[in-house]
Amino acid sequence: MKRIAIFASGSGTNTEVIIHHFKADTSGEVVLIVSNKVENRVVSRAQNHNIPYHILDRVVFTEGRGLLDVLDKHKVTFIVLAGFMWLIPGYLTDTFQGRIINIHPALLPKYGGKGMYGMHVHRAVLEAKEVESGITIHHVNENYDEGQIIFQATCQVHASDTPESLAKKIHALEHEHYANVIAGL
Repeated sequence: MKRIAIFASGSGTNTEVIIHHFKADTSGEVVLIVSNKVENRVVSRAQNHNIPYHILDRVVFTEGRGLLDVLDKHKVTFIVLAGFMWLIPGYLTDTFQGRIINIHPALLPKYGGKGMYGMHVHRAVLEAKEVESGITIHHVNENYDEGQIIFQATCQVHASDTPESLAKKIHALEHEHYANVIAGL
């Protein structure tokens, strides 16, 4: 059984879906929520589900190894990034090689890399007049959005789409697929 730590920076809608999925699916359990923000919805979600959480300090995260002690304390075996915005340092990618995954709101390798998240991605997709977009679930390495692709799902992009309407389509794909892909790994 996977002992999952979810790293999240924002509202935590994917976190919520994953938590609910693994309450019913015994292939994994969410044992820790890690965030870089004290006040956000993902911390509230952790509290609502009685899941321990840890707040990261950027310097300790990038230069220190104290996070490994926290992950070890909770016997974490698998890390899921769900809207986590910081680059994952080498000590984590080395320790959890092949056991850290991320979801990206576009079809990589297009529209990936530093600064390409959320509405920035959706605006870029629309400006390029793409006819489809989607999600990419991928392994994490030391570079933004360059890890091996595990899964992609697509949606149509219409001329009438706005960044907000495209975001809704992408969120629906994330909620439909992310937890199932995690369970299958």
